[in-house]
Amino acid sequence: MGELLALASAFCFGAANVTIMRGAGAQGEDNGAFLSILMTCLSGAVLWFWHVAQDGWPVLQTESLLWFAGAGILTIFIGRVFLFASVQHLGAVRASAIKRLNPVFSVLIGVLLLNDPFDLGMGLGVLLIGASFGVLIWQSLRSPDSQVSAGGGTMAKLGRLGFFYGPVSALAYACGYVARKQGLNITPDASLGTMVGAGVGALVFLLMALRVPSYQLAVRATFTRFNPWLYAAGILSSAGQLLYFAALSQSSISRVALIGSMEAFVTIFLSVLVARSFRQLNGPVILAAVLGVLGTMFIVW
Repeated sequence: MGELLALASAFCFGAANVTIMRGAGAQGEDNGAFLSILMTCLSGAVLWFWHVAQDGWPVLQTESLLWFAGAGILTIFIGRVFLFASVQHLGAVRASAIKRLNPVFSVLIGVLLLNDPFDLGMGLGVLLIGASFGVLIWQSLRSPDSQVSAGGGTMAKLGRLGFFYGPVSALAYACGYVARKQGLNITPDASLGTMVGAGVGALVFLLMALRVPSYQLAVRATFTRFNPWLYAAGILSSAGQLLYFAALSQSSISRVALIGSMEAFVTIFLSVLVARSFRQLNGPVILAAVLGVLGTMFIVW
């Protein structure tokens, strides 16, 4: 059952990548990240209160709530905000391929902090996913229509393209998955974890909006503009989040991460089918996606 939930989560996240790209502006406009966080919090709250109505008020463990809150800051706020920015600047296909850095960071965290073994399969997986990321950067630098040709320093150019946002998002997600799993080991309630994590993420977003203009824009746009693509992205991201939590509660992080790698192929397929994004679907991008998925498979093996 956990594997099926992970597969459904991958489909939702892949579809969300496409709808973000269709709905987000390319020049600093609202990309729907705050709207997505609010919808995730609301959906988690509805499911949790429904469970409370059916089964009665549960015993809440402070330790699990703290783990869920930490996971929310890492995944709901940092991970999702940077992921939406990566999709906005890179496009759905490239951003999804870069997200394959997630298992690399997961392995490093496990080895350095949790004393997990580092064997041949993991080493090959890390190399393949690193090669995937390198292919994307190489393809972007040599592309005649790439934004890299614009003015500014190298890091600024890569940042505008999303090659900074993507890895930061992947690292935050990898750390957040560990925190989620720790919380679920204490309180195996996916809806509670989703509600707490998204609520904390929304609160941090609002605090950032007090000082950062782009966050203020996102908050205002959430309540003053109706963008059907961004609402669809919010619904799909929320569903993917809930399904991923549920999958983690029934399966291991490694198996869920492996199946979640199918998101890259879902994104490519839907980009061509729905968004007609044939320009992004070229040989290097497909190679990067395949290398990333193969790398994840080696890591799990």
